Amino acid sequence: MKPSHKALGRIQFLVRVVGKECRYLQQTDSRLFDIPITTERVAQLETESDLAERLDAFVGRFGRLQDTVGDKLLPALLSALGESPASVIDNLDKAERLGLIQSADDWLAIRQLRNQMVHEYVEDAALLVNALQRSHEFVPVLIEVAEQMMGEVQRRGWL
Repeated sequence: MKPSHKALGRIQFLVRVVGKECRYLQQTDSRLFDIPITTERVAQLETESDLAERLDAFVGRFGRLQDTVGDKLLPALLSALGESPASVIDNLDKAERLGLIQSADDWLAIRQLRNQMVHEYVEDAALLVNALQRSHEFVPVLIEVAEQMMGEVQRRGWL
């Protein structure tokens, strides 16, 4: 089954965007975590604008890639594969069954970290540090999922 011309165009657009978002996140990740993130380092955010900007870029790029892959590319890909997109949890279960992701639970953890980094950002340095460190550990998982979905699109000749 081949997706409609419109659906195919959307998938191709999303693959291009996800590819760029992966590269941008990897660049920011390596720049931010060149020195370990600690509560002491986070305490310097108000005086070290370069660190604050790198942190903002990491949080934004991590969240954006997670959103684009999970909320846009995954439903579009499921639809193109003849699956009916549904709730996030149902989509993740389908993606795991189809081999597009290794673990729906990991994806939910990534989603929760994104929310933590955004909402705990200013109030609690220890929570932010923990969320940043865990997010850093999940960057390869997030990239792998993106690459798996982009690879599926390419294997099917939809690029």
